[in-house]
Parts: sequence; C-alpha cells; structure tokens
Amino acid sequence: MMLRLFGGGLALAALVLSATLSNATADQKPYVVKDGKTDQNTYNGWRRYSESCLRCHGPDGSGSSYAPDLTNSLKTMSEDTFKATVMGGRVNVGQANQNVMPMFANVEDVAMYIDDIYGYLKARSDGALDRGRPERFKDEKK
Repeated sequence: MMLRLFGGGLALAALVLSATLSNATADQKPYVVKDGKTDQNTYNGWRRYSESCLRCHGPDGSGSSYAPDLTNSLKTMSEDTFKATVMGGRVNVGQANQNVMPMFANVEDVAMYIDDIYGYLKARSDGALDRGRPERFKDEKK
C-alpha cells in the first residue's frame, strides 16, 4: 500500500513538473527587447528580413498590396506554421487574384536564420519593438 502511494505521488509530481516546464517554455519569448533595444539575434532577424522579405511584406512586416501584414498574422499563427510557410512557400487563390509566396528553404540567408527572423517579427507583432532599424544592446550577454 505504501509503495503504491509513493508511486502515485511520483506520478503526480512528474505531471506537475511537466506542466510547469511546458508553461515556462510557452511563456518564453523568441526575442529579447529592453527599452527599445534588442539582442543580437533579434537584430539579425531584422537584417535578414530586410534583405529577403521586405520587398513583398513591406517595411517592418507591415504588409503590402500583395503580401500580408506579418505583424498581424503572427498574433494567431504558430511558430511552426510560420516556419513551414516560409520554408515551403504558399499559394493563396482568391476571387480576384492569386498570390504566390516562393519557398525559401534553399535561400541560405533565410533558412539558416529562420529563428532570428521569426523572433524579430514576433517582437513587432507583440508590440515589443517599434518600426525601423532596431538598436542593439551595448552588452550582448543573455
């Protein structure tokens, strides 16, 4: 009987620990922004976004006449869906037009830095980072 209670207690402790770790991961942001300044990864995301995504999605992820506002999209889109869309591309067919987003899996500056790009856009989406070139922290320690 005592062994069964001990085993049940261990199972409950494991469940609580698992839920706590899951919530900690969910609460962790993919960017670091303090007083309008960013860490190196978020800044690098801005650089890569500006080089590869800005033409279609506009300055700062705010969209254009033919590509969506990513700062709005990322309010509901998961990180996994974002990455799958960027890497694999997408075709949206509407009544008036057909929009095609090319796949970027073979574009090294996007594929290698997809986490940084997502972090930058998520910071913009969350309202943690204003438009324009972000300023980096002086001390880059995380």
